[in-house]
Amino acid sequence: MGIWQGPDGIEVEAIMLNDLPCLRVTQRIGGHRIVLAYCTDVREVGRLVDLGELVAA
Repeated sequence: MGIWQGPDGIEVEAIMLNDLPCLRVTQRIGGHRIVLAYCTDVREVGRLVDLGELVAA
């Protein structure tokens, strides 16, 4: 699917979860990747990260 990266170790990945598409938002903290949210649409992602700072990985 697609992966976008942002500042501060943010990563947004388009995945399938329980047979439904979603966007998983994670952040790398101290060498570990922590799940921040599973979002159903881009508006939800925009509440967590600045969409303008995301670049395709």
